[in-house]
Amino acid sequence: MNQYIWLIPILPLAGFIINGLGRNSLSKNVIGFIGSLLVLVSFGLSLAVFFQIKSTGAPINVTYFDWISVGLLKIPFAFLVDQLSSIMLLIITGVGFLIHLYSIGYMHDDNGFGKFFAYLNLFVFFMLLLVMGSNYLIMFIGWEGVGLCSYLLIGFWYTNPSYADAAKKAFIMNRIGDLGFLLGVFIIIYSFGSISFAEIFPKAAAMHVGAAPFFSITILLFVGAVGKSAQLPLFTWLPDAMAGPTPVSALIHAATMVTAGIYMIARSNIFYTLSPDTMEIVAIVGLATALFAALIALTQTDIKKVLAYSTVSQLGYMFLGLGVGAYTGAFFHVLTHAFFKALLFLGAGSVIHAMGGEQDMRKMGGLKGKIKVTFGTMLIGTIAISGIPPFSGFFSKDEILAHAYAHSTTFYVIGVFTAMLTSFYMFRMLYLTFYGKFRGTHEQEHHVHESPASMTIPLIVLAILSIVGGLIGVPEVLGGHHELEHFLAPVFEKSNAIMGEHHLQASTEFILMGVSVGVALVALIYAYIKYAKNGSVPVADTEERPALTSLSYNKFYVDELYDFLVRKPLDFLSTFFYNVVERLGIDGLVNGLGKGTIETSKGLRLLQTGNVGFYIFIMVLGIIAILAYSIFGLTKI
Repeated sequence: MNQYIWLIPILPLAGFIINGLGRNSLSKNVIGFIGSLLVLVSFGLSLAVFFQIKSTGAPINVTYFDWISVGLLKIPFAFLVDQLSSIMLLIITGVGFLIHLYSIGYMHDDNGFGKFFAYLNLFVFFMLLLVMGSNYLIMFIGWEGVGLCSYLLIGFWYTNPSYADAAKKAFIMNRIGDLGFLLGVFIIIYSFGSISFAEIFPKAAAMHVGAAPFFSITILLFVGAVGKSAQLPLFTWLPDAMAGPTPVSALIHAATMVTAGIYMIARSNIFYTLSPDTMEIVAIVGLATALFAALIALTQTDIKKVLAYSTVSQLGYMFLGLGVGAYTGAFFHVLTHAFFKALLFLGAGSVIHAMGGEQDMRKMGGLKGKIKVTFGTMLIGTIAISGIPPFSGFFSKDEILAHAYAHSTTFYVIGVFTAMLTSFYMFRMLYLTFYGKFRGTHEQEHHVHESPASMTIPLIVLAILSIVGGLIGVPEVLGGHHELEHFLAPVFEKSNAIMGEHHLQASTEFILMGVSVGVALVALIYAYIKYAKNGSVPVADTEERPALTSLSYNKFYVDELYDFLVRKPLDFLSTFFYNVVERLGIDGLVNGLGKGTIETSKGLRLLQTGNVGFYIFIMVLGIIAILAYSIFGLTKI
């Protein structure tokens, strides 16, 4: 199998080339078939690799050629597929295939159908490159590639200026984080003389906790993760990215790209374990992001915006897990989140499709009897993300909260409160969309219909995964063996040895589970009473809101704050440099020299009269001047 792993990323790349070149000549059915089939074959190969690693326990490390050789620094082009990356391959290709299949129905009437599938295939290629790279340089190429594809896909409907602005915003904010990543890689090269995982991680493990290079390396890599995974303060691009087609939201902002930062830190776990200060920063930033995004999601009325801020909040949970040393728990949540969040985004797309493009939940309601498959699957996704057992989100979220409790009671309390908010805003979304009376127009009500099979089948598959996905991580206290923890143990072995084991008593674990489930149920019931039973609907934008509600609805004015603190000062500086430094300074100097030359030449050209007698006269004067200088000069000497 080892000799075929290069096909896993190459097949989606082939799909990009075929669909890109044939976008105007191939039929939509052929384009959709090629784009989806190649990702499905890639999934099949990923599955074979996964079972090989599961049976042997040995990672696959294949070097194809020596790529860069500068002095003592040698960087091969090589792939590493171990327990961590094999699961990521399954998520990327498996969920990616379902989203490709869904896109066949969702984008069928779009004129850019071929281009859209080409971009999707290219995105899958770069994401696979990111997780398969055996060194930080190949990871960085994939990292930048998914950033490029996110720009292309978010701004896919570029004729709308606001959509194009959202794409630019995502691209620029990601570049800020990427600079930190790149600087971190440079320090790794300086400190270890290599960037290959197989060389630097064993060297790092032999060093002591708090050694000099680790804080600077980890904090810079974390800056890259903050940008890619939309954490405070670089999170505002992700909600705006909802401008892209809904399959893009599901692929990029639920299952793959935004979890790249989590993967990178999990891959670099030994660095972070040896830098406890950075881990504390990671936990605090993650917790703050989870709470902040949840508070914003409470009042949003756009169904995709609710899910966008939910994604930011869940990513915060993952960073909280990484920060408190729950590497397996954080990665477990990556896996379960890929299932239920992709399901919720695709379900939202099905609702929008049924509503003729409407995304405002205030204009929905009463849809559960009209689009039953969409309602049933979204109900499952909502229960899963709310952390209610026995669905997948319960197990992964509970593991993170348990580690947070062991690390800090304060972290745990804030985490549980955020979990309660999650349950409330998700069921609020569900009730506003599917319960009560229909609040849209008569034309919209007439248009409402269930989505085609190409869209509902992925919903059903993801719903099943959202139900059973958590079973791979059932804790021992509930009679399980946490298969995922045992499978990933070799990846986190050295970190776990340094941190030591932290086991809670069974009674404590049961209490923690009861608390998290209890607050989720309380929030669910409150949301039901308010939005389903009493039929409460958020006020129109023209009406006045209470101060705190208005603050949340306007996203705490973070974009306006950035506009005031960052954009306007930069605009002022650019205007100053243009008008003063550029025009008066640089242009003034260059133009002044040119003008001086012209004016001088105007005076000198008067000597060129064209009169031969005048020229002879000047020559005589010159000869006399030379003789005078010679005579008097020699006399002085």
